[in-house]
Amino acid sequence: MTEPFSVPVTVRGYETDVQGHLNQSVYLNYAEHARWSLLQAAGISQAGLISKGVGPVALETTIRYKRELLAGDEVEVTCDFEWGEGKTFRIQQAIRKSDGTVAAEITAVGGLLDLKERRLVADPREYFKELATDPALFGL
Repeated sequence: MTEPFSVPVTVRGYETDVQGHLNQSVYLNYAEHARWSLLQAAGISQAGLISKGVGPVALETTIRYKRELLAGDEVEVTCDFEWGEGKTFRIQQAIRKSDGTVAAEITAVGGLLDLKERRLVADPREYFKELATDPALFGL
């Protein structure tokens, strides 16, 4: 199995809270940044999604906080898509400090929304395969 896609991020001071650690909402921003970076690396743009009449939607997100992050910490944010048989897919993500310590684990359930019908498409994998220049980044 190959390593999941990842992007580097440096924790910025203005993202921290009164305790000096990364504000809880910013973990979601880091996860979202990694997801869009994966789409871009695979050749999928927002314009490409819109041209096919679909858009990604988050249906559920769970964050498990493991270790605090402080301003200046260098982290890697991973992103790994898991495909099932239905209208949804899972995204497994981790935020790791430079020493390999897992600071947070994020699990999300997503889908692709038909922008006209306002319903999830039946098989999102087919859209990702069709739009991607490198579908292997999605495990396809």
